[in-house]
Amino acid sequence: MGNIDKRNRLSEEVFTYQLTKDHKVFIYWKGRRVTILSGKASQKFLNSIEGKDHKETQLVMAKITRNFKHGNEKDNINEP
Repeated sequence: MGNIDKRNRLSEEVFTYQLTKDHKVFIYWKGRRVTILSGKASQKFLNSIEGKDHKETQLVMAKITRNFKHGNEKDNINEP
């Protein structure tokens, strides 16, 4: 994973998910819902994160949401 997360963003909890009673999975990025998985996609996601550590789970959610760094995003460190 060394080359994938050079800025160590996956150590933070930028992605979260919520499983509903009807087995849908809502995936959130920084508190905003970005995708909903249902049916086979939901089950595939749950199977893919089973037994994985925090960083690996974050990477799975980043891949599913296609939320990768493209180089043109700015860090909001100096934001007022």
